[in-house]
Amino acid sequence: MSPARLAPALAQPSDGKAPPAGRIGALALLAGLFALAALALLPDGGWLLVLTSLAFWASASALTAAMARLEPKTTIGRRALLLLIPLVFGLTLLLLWEFAVRGLAVPSVLLPPPSAIAATIAASAHLLWADFVQTFLKAVLAGYAIGCGAGFLAALLVDRSPFLKRGLLPIGNLVSALPIVGVAPIMVMWFGFDWPSKAAVVVVMTFFPMLVNTVAGLNASSAMERDLMRTYAASHGQTLMKLRLPAALPFIFNALKINATLALIGAIVAEFFGTPIVGMGFRISAEIGRMNTPMVWAEIAMAALVGSLSYGLVALIERRATFWHPSIRKG
Repeated sequence: MSPARLAPALAQPSDGKAPPAGRIGALALLAGLFALAALALLPDGGWLLVLTSLAFWASASALTAAMARLEPKTTIGRRALLLLIPLVFGLTLLLLWEFAVRGLAVPSVLLPPPSAIAATIAASAHLLWADFVQTFLKAVLAGYAIGCGAGFLAALLVDRSPFLKRGLLPIGNLVSALPIVGVAPIMVMWFGFDWPSKAAVVVVMTFFPMLVNTVAGLNASSAMERDLMRTYAASHGQTLMKLRLPAALPFIFNALKINATLALIGAIVAEFFGTPIVGMGFRISAEIGRMNTPMVWAEIAMAALVGSLSYGLVALIERRATFWHPSIRKG
Protein backbone atom coordinates (compact mmCIF):
# COMPACT_ATOMS: atom_id res chain seq x y z
CA MET A 1 0.00 0.00 0.00
CA SER A 2 1.37 3.42 -0.96
CA PRO A 3 2.02 6.10 1.71
CA ALA A 4 -0.78 8.23 0.23
CA ARG A 5 -3.27 5.43 1.01
CA LEU A 6 -1.67 4.46 4.30
CA ALA A 7 -2.84 7.54 6.21
CA PRO A 8 -6.61 7.19 5.71
CA ALA A 9 -6.39 3.43 6.11
CA LEU A 10 -4.69 3.74 9.48
CA ALA A 11 -6.88 6.62 10.64
CA GLN A 12 -10.25 5.00 9.83
CA PRO A 13 -11.39 2.60 12.56
CA SER A 14 -13.23 -0.49 11.46
CA ASP A 15 -16.27 0.05 13.71
CA GLY A 16 -16.77 3.73 12.78
CA LYS A 17 -16.15 4.89 16.37
CA ALA A 18 -13.31 6.89 17.86
CA PRO A 19 -9.96 5.06 17.54
CA PRO A 20 -8.68 3.33 20.68
CA ALA A 21 -5.75 4.71 22.62
CA GLY A 22 -3.56 1.79 21.53
CA ARG A 23 -3.95 2.68 17.86
CA ILE A 24 -3.07 6.31 18.55
CA GLY A 25 -0.01 5.24 20.54
CA ALA A 26 1.10 2.94 17.74
CA LEU A 27 0.72 5.71 15.17
CA ALA A 28 2.71 8.10 17.37
CA LEU A 29 5.44 5.48 17.75
CA LEU A 30 5.53 4.86 14.00
CA ALA A 31 5.74 8.58 13.26
CA GLY A 32 8.58 8.98 15.75
CA LEU A 33 10.54 6.04 14.35
CA PHE A 34 10.15 7.25 10.77
CA ALA A 35 11.20 10.75 11.81
CA LEU A 36 14.35 9.43 13.53
CA ALA A 37 15.15 7.29 10.48
CA ALA A 38 14.75 10.26 8.16
CA LEU A 39 16.99 12.41 10.37
CA ALA A 40 19.64 9.67 10.32
CA LEU A 41 19.45 9.49 6.51
CA LEU A 42 19.63 13.25 5.93
CA PRO A 43 23.36 13.45 5.08
CA ASP A 44 23.01 10.68 2.49
CA GLY A 45 19.74 11.72 0.83
CA GLY A 46 18.56 9.57 -2.05
CA TRP A 47 15.42 7.53 -2.53
CA LEU A 48 15.62 5.93 0.90
CA LEU A 49 15.23 9.36 2.49
CA VAL A 50 12.29 10.13 0.20
CA LEU A 51 10.51 6.89 1.09
CA THR A 52 11.18 7.34 4.79
CA SER A 53 9.87 10.91 4.66
CA LEU A 54 6.71 9.74 2.87
CA ALA A 55 6.22 7.04 5.49
CA PHE A 56 6.62 9.64 8.24
CA TRP A 57 4.08 11.88 6.53
CA ALA A 58 1.60 9.01 6.20
CA SER A 59 1.90 7.90 9.83
CA ALA A 60 1.82 11.50 11.15
CA SER A 61 -1.24 12.30 9.03
CA ALA A 62 -2.95 9.17 10.29
CA LEU A 63 -2.09 10.15 13.86
CA THR A 64 -3.58 13.63 13.40
CA ALA A 65 -6.72 12.23 11.79
CA ALA A 66 -7.14 9.65 14.55
CA MET A 67 -6.77 12.31 17.24
CA ALA A 68 -9.35 14.47 15.48
CA ARG A 69 -11.87 11.63 15.85
CA LEU A 70 -11.47 11.49 19.61
CA GLU A 71 -14.31 12.79 21.78
CA PRO A 72 -13.04 13.43 25.32
CA LYS A 73 -15.63 13.40 28.06
CA THR A 74 -14.10 16.13 30.21
CA THR A 75 -13.64 19.82 29.47
CA ILE A 76 -9.91 19.62 30.24
CA GLY A 77 -9.54 16.73 27.81
CA ARG A 78 -11.33 18.63 25.04
CA ARG A 79 -9.19 21.71 25.55
CA ALA A 80 -5.99 19.65 25.67
CA LEU A 81 -6.97 17.91 22.45
CA LEU A 82 -7.67 21.26 20.75
CA LEU A 83 -4.09 22.26 21.55
CA LEU A 84 -2.49 18.91 20.83
CA ILE A 85 -3.89 18.40 17.32
CA PRO A 86 -2.47 21.63 15.81
CA LEU A 87 0.77 21.07 17.75
CA VAL A 88 1.25 17.62 16.18
CA PHE A 89 0.25 18.92 12.76
CA GLY A 90 2.64 21.88 13.03
CA LEU A 91 5.49 19.64 14.19
CA THR A 92 4.82 17.38 11.20
CA LEU A 93 5.12 20.31 8.80
CA LEU A 94 8.36 21.47 10.44
CA LEU A 95 9.93 18.04 10.16
CA LEU A 96 8.87 17.69 6.54
CA TRP A 97 10.36 21.13 5.91
CA GLU A 98 13.63 19.96 7.54
CA PHE A 99 13.70 16.76 5.50
CA ALA A 100 13.00 18.54 2.21
CA VAL A 101 15.50 21.38 2.67
CA ARG A 102 18.38 19.31 3.99
CA GLY A 103 17.69 16.23 1.88
CA LEU A 104 17.60 18.27 -1.35
CA ALA A 105 20.54 20.45 -0.23
CA VAL A 106 18.61 23.69 -0.69
CA PRO A 107 20.94 26.69 -0.11
CA SER A 108 20.32 28.38 3.22
CA VAL A 109 20.07 31.75 1.51
CA LEU A 110 16.95 30.52 -0.30
CA LEU A 111 15.27 28.57 2.49
CA PRO A 112 16.97 27.65 5.78
CA PRO A 113 15.89 24.51 7.65
CA PRO A 114 13.92 24.94 10.89
CA SER A 115 16.93 23.71 12.88
CA ALA A 116 19.02 26.62 11.56
CA ILE A 117 16.24 29.07 12.40
CA ALA A 118 15.97 27.65 15.93
CA ALA A 119 19.75 27.94 16.37
CA THR A 120 19.61 31.57 15.22
CA ILE A 121 16.81 32.32 17.70
CA ALA A 122 18.84 30.80 20.53
CA ALA A 123 22.03 32.65 19.54
CA SER A 124 20.34 36.02 18.93
CA ALA A 125 17.81 36.06 21.75
CA HIS A 126 19.06 39.44 23.00
CA LEU A 127 18.58 41.06 19.59
CA LEU A 128 15.14 39.52 19.16
CA TRP A 129 14.09 40.77 22.58
CA ALA A 130 15.29 44.31 21.81
CA ASP A 131 13.37 44.23 18.51
CA PHE A 132 10.27 42.92 20.32
CA VAL A 133 10.41 45.76 22.86
CA GLN A 134 10.88 48.42 20.18
CA THR A 135 8.23 47.18 17.76
CA PHE A 136 5.59 45.54 19.92
CA LEU A 137 5.81 46.91 23.45
CA LYS A 138 6.24 50.49 22.23
CA ALA A 139 4.80 51.05 18.75
CA VAL A 140 2.17 48.33 18.48
CA LEU A 141 0.66 48.58 21.96
CA ALA A 142 0.53 52.38 21.91
CA GLY A 143 -0.93 52.58 18.41
CA TYR A 144 -3.37 49.72 19.07
CA ALA A 145 -4.73 51.31 22.24
CA ILE A 146 -5.04 54.77 20.70
CA GLY A 147 -6.47 53.57 17.39
CA CYS A 148 -9.03 51.17 18.87
CA GLY A 149 -10.02 53.59 21.64
CA ALA A 150 -10.44 56.51 19.26
CA GLY A 151 -12.40 54.34 16.82
CA PHE A 152 -14.76 53.23 19.58
CA LEU A 153 -15.39 56.78 20.82
CA ALA A 154 -15.86 58.03 17.26
CA ALA A 155 -18.42 55.27 16.69
CA LEU A 156 -20.44 56.50 19.68
CA LEU A 157 -20.45 60.01 18.18
CA VAL A 158 -21.31 58.73 14.70
CA ASP A 159 -24.21 56.78 16.16
CA ARG A 160 -25.68 60.01 17.58
CA SER A 161 -25.11 62.15 14.48
CA PRO A 162 -26.62 61.37 11.06
CA PHE A 163 -24.27 63.97 9.59
CA LEU A 164 -21.19 62.09 10.83
CA LYS A 165 -22.67 58.77 9.77
CA ARG A 166 -23.14 59.97 6.22
CA GLY A 167 -19.91 61.99 6.09
CA LEU A 168 -17.31 60.17 8.18
CA LEU A 169 -17.97 56.56 7.23
CA PRO A 170 -17.37 57.04 3.47
CA ILE A 171 -14.13 58.86 4.30
CA GLY A 172 -13.25 55.96 6.58
CA ASN A 173 -13.64 53.52 3.71
CA LEU A 174 -11.34 55.72 1.62
CA VAL A 175 -8.66 56.00 4.31
CA SER A 176 -8.77 52.28 5.10
CA ALA A 177 -7.90 51.59 1.45
CA LEU A 178 -4.72 53.68 1.60
CA PRO A 179 -1.57 51.54 1.16
CA ILE A 180 0.77 51.24 4.13
CA VAL A 181 3.78 51.92 1.94
CA GLY A 182 2.29 55.32 1.12
CA VAL A 183 1.27 56.27 4.66
CA ALA A 184 4.41 55.08 6.47
CA PRO A 185 6.94 57.53 4.88
CA ILE A 186 4.60 60.43 5.60
CA MET A 187 4.27 59.44 9.24
CA VAL A 188 8.05 59.13 9.52
CA MET A 189 8.38 62.68 8.18
CA TRP A 190 5.76 63.98 10.63
CA PHE A 191 6.71 62.12 13.82
CA GLY A 192 10.39 61.25 13.36
CA PHE A 193 12.31 57.99 13.05
CA ASP A 194 11.57 56.54 16.48
CA TRP A 195 8.56 54.44 17.55
CA PRO A 196 5.93 57.28 17.63
CA SER A 197 5.84 57.35 13.81
CA LYS A 198 5.21 53.58 13.77
CA ALA A 199 2.50 53.99 16.39
CA ALA A 200 0.89 56.64 14.16
CA VAL A 201 0.76 54.15 11.28
CA VAL A 202 -0.86 51.60 13.60
CA VAL A 203 -3.44 54.21 14.66
CA VAL A 204 -4.39 54.85 11.02
CA MET A 205 -4.68 51.12 10.35
CA THR A 206 -6.75 50.24 13.44
CA PHE A 207 -9.03 53.28 13.74
CA PHE A 208 -11.45 52.60 10.92
CA PRO A 209 -11.93 48.83 11.40
CA MET A 210 -12.95 49.59 14.97
CA LEU A 211 -15.19 52.47 13.86
CA VAL A 212 -17.03 50.50 11.18
CA ASN A 213 -17.50 47.37 13.30
CA THR A 214 -18.70 49.29 16.35
CA VAL A 215 -21.24 51.29 14.31
CA ALA A 216 -22.53 48.04 12.81
CA GLY A 217 -22.71 46.48 16.27
CA LEU A 218 -24.65 49.40 17.74
CA ASN A 219 -27.29 48.79 15.07
CA ALA A 220 -27.40 45.03 15.72
CA SER A 221 -30.17 45.16 18.32
CA SER A 222 -33.64 44.64 16.87
CA ALA A 223 -36.35 47.29 16.64
CA MET A 224 -38.51 45.26 19.03
CA GLU A 225 -35.80 45.33 21.68
CA ARG A 226 -35.35 49.08 21.31
CA ASP A 227 -39.12 49.61 21.49
CA LEU A 228 -39.20 47.57 24.68
CA MET A 229 -36.56 49.84 26.23
CA ARG A 230 -38.62 52.87 25.29
CA THR A 231 -41.71 51.40 26.93
CA TYR A 232 -39.66 51.19 30.11
CA ALA A 233 -38.85 54.91 29.72
CA ALA A 234 -35.16 54.12 29.39
CA SER A 235 -32.90 57.03 28.48
CA HIS A 236 -30.43 56.94 25.62
CA GLY A 237 -27.60 56.20 28.03
CA GLN A 238 -29.50 53.36 29.68
CA THR A 239 -30.43 51.87 26.30
CA LEU A 240 -26.82 52.17 25.19
CA MET A 241 -25.36 50.52 28.29
CA LYS A 242 -27.95 47.79 28.85
CA LEU A 243 -28.94 46.86 25.29
CA ARG A 244 -26.93 48.28 22.42
CA LEU A 245 -23.37 47.98 23.75
CA PRO A 246 -23.85 44.35 24.91
CA ALA A 247 -25.31 43.54 21.48
CA ALA A 248 -22.31 45.26 19.87
CA LEU A 249 -19.67 43.35 21.86
CA PRO A 250 -19.20 40.55 19.27
CA PHE A 251 -18.63 43.22 16.59
CA ILE A 252 -16.21 45.14 18.82
CA PHE A 253 -14.20 42.03 19.62
CA ASN A 254 -14.16 41.12 15.95
CA ALA A 255 -12.48 44.48 15.26
CA LEU A 256 -10.06 43.96 18.15
CA LYS A 257 -9.02 40.57 16.76
CA ILE A 258 -8.57 41.95 13.25
CA ASN A 259 -6.54 44.87 14.59
CA ALA A 260 -4.38 42.59 16.74
CA THR A 261 -2.68 41.30 13.60
CA LEU A 262 -3.02 44.44 11.49
CA ALA A 263 -1.20 46.50 14.11
CA LEU A 264 1.89 44.29 14.09
CA ILE A 265 1.99 44.17 10.29
CA GLY A 266 1.67 47.95 10.07
CA ALA A 267 4.45 48.60 12.58
CA ILE A 268 6.86 46.17 10.86
CA VAL A 269 6.22 47.63 7.41
CA ALA A 270 6.56 51.18 8.75
CA GLU A 271 10.02 50.34 10.10
CA PHE A 272 11.21 49.67 6.56
CA PHE A 273 11.02 53.42 5.89
CA GLY A 274 13.10 54.74 8.75
CA THR A 275 13.85 53.62 12.28
CA PRO A 276 16.66 53.48 14.84
CA ILE A 277 18.93 50.47 14.55
CA VAL A 278 16.43 48.24 16.35
CA GLY A 279 13.02 46.78 15.57
CA MET A 280 11.57 43.80 13.73
CA GLY A 281 11.13 45.64 10.46
CA PHE A 282 14.61 47.13 10.63
CA ARG A 283 16.15 43.73 11.37
CA ILE A 284 14.34 42.05 8.48
CA SER A 285 15.36 44.80 6.06
CA ALA A 286 18.98 44.86 7.22
CA GLU A 287 19.53 41.10 7.39
CA ILE A 288 17.95 40.35 4.02
CA GLY A 289 20.44 42.82 2.53
CA ARG A 290 23.24 40.78 4.11
CA MET A 291 21.70 37.51 2.85
CA ASN A 292 21.33 36.36 6.46
CA THR A 293 18.11 34.48 5.77
CA PRO A 294 17.99 32.47 9.04
CA MET A 295 17.83 35.74 11.00
CA VAL A 296 15.05 37.00 8.75
CA TRP A 297 13.08 33.81 9.37
CA ALA A 298 13.75 34.12 13.11
CA GLU A 299 12.12 37.56 13.08
CA ILE A 300 9.23 36.21 11.01
CA ALA A 301 8.75 33.35 13.48
CA MET A 302 8.76 35.76 16.43
CA ALA A 303 6.28 38.08 14.71
CA ALA A 304 3.98 35.14 13.92
CA LEU A 305 4.16 33.93 17.52
CA VAL A 306 3.47 37.38 18.96
CA GLY A 307 0.60 37.98 16.56
CA SER A 308 -0.96 34.59 17.32
CA LEU A 309 -0.67 35.11 21.08
CA SER A 310 -2.20 38.59 20.78
CA TYR A 311 -5.12 37.23 18.77
CA GLY A 312 -5.56 34.36 21.23
CA LEU A 313 -5.56 36.72 24.21
CA VAL A 314 -8.29 38.90 22.67
CA ALA A 315 -10.29 35.77 21.78
CA LEU A 316 -9.98 34.52 25.37
CA ILE A 317 -11.22 37.85 26.74
CA GLU A 318 -14.07 37.71 24.23
CA ARG A 319 -15.17 34.32 25.55
CA ARG A 320 -15.24 35.71 29.08
CA ALA A 321 -17.07 38.90 28.14
CA THR A 322 -19.62 37.43 25.72
CA PHE A 323 -20.32 34.10 27.43
CA TRP A 324 -24.03 34.71 26.87
CA HIS A 325 -23.74 34.88 23.08
CA PRO A 326 -25.01 31.82 21.14
CA SER A 327 -21.72 31.41 19.26
CA ILE A 328 -19.83 31.13 22.58
CA ARG A 329 -22.37 28.90 24.29
CA LYS A 330 -22.31 26.57 21.30
CA GLY A 331 -18.54 26.18 21.63
